[in-house]
Amino acid sequence: MTPDQLLGKIRLNGRVPRHVAIIMDGNGRWARERLMPRPYGHRSGMQSVRDVVEGAIEVGLEALSLFAFSQENWQRPATEVTALMSLLEEYIAREADELEKQGVRVRIFGALERLAPAASSAVDRVVAQTAHCRTLDLNLFISYGGRAELVRAAQLLATEAAAGRLRPEDIDEDQFRARLYAPDTPDPDLLIRTSGELRLSNFLLWQVAYTELYLTPVLWPDFRRAELFAAILDFQARDRRFGRVSV
Repeated sequence: MTPDQLLGKIRLNGRVPRHVAIIMDGNGRWARERLMPRPYGHRSGMQSVRDVVEGAIEVGLEALSLFAFSQENWQRPATEVTALMSLLEEYIAREADELEKQGVRVRIFGALERLAPAASSAVDRVVAQTAHCRTLDLNLFISYGGRAELVRAAQLLATEAAAGRLRPEDIDEDQFRARLYAPDTPDPDLLIRTSGELRLSNFLLWQVAYTELYLTPVLWPDFRRAELFAAILDFQARDRRFGRVSV
């Protein structure tokens, strides 16, 4: 089916996820299959980001979260890390105006202090430029790790408790969640992982407790609106019980 046909079926079914998260995987393999260097795959994946953002707007998502660069990715060869940071700067320079025009609020989360000055400046610029937008929240996770996010939240709570601003017995799930990144964003309804891998890779460990998983063999540079819409159609057929029994 064409993307428009898939979109029509989604609208007919009616139930659209509020928040979709994606682990974008397979850029390196995509490049290797074409006898090209890994950065070529990362660059090709930029078009998939644009296509998926546009698809998210068409469907009517509230939030789209993309896992762009993990803390573990810093261990990759320096040439690849440098290329990825350059691509981040290029993506922001090329897409910021269009994202703002389409009403996309860009928010970026992770250990951003590790970014080089040029990349950090680009991040600050796109976040400020799109802060007023309300059509879609685009959450980019860069230099991010799920366990590190949980440790950070625990440290914030411990600091407040030690200062007497919070009693330990008052710490509950709501208090903990408030110290996570993007606490105002609903938990993902759907998590998509590309490239056929079958793991979470330390992404949004708290938030995906009851998230529906969709695993596809499609490599990220080949993932487009049609693949996004197919995943959402699959989601619409799920019976989400959250530990309860269906009636």
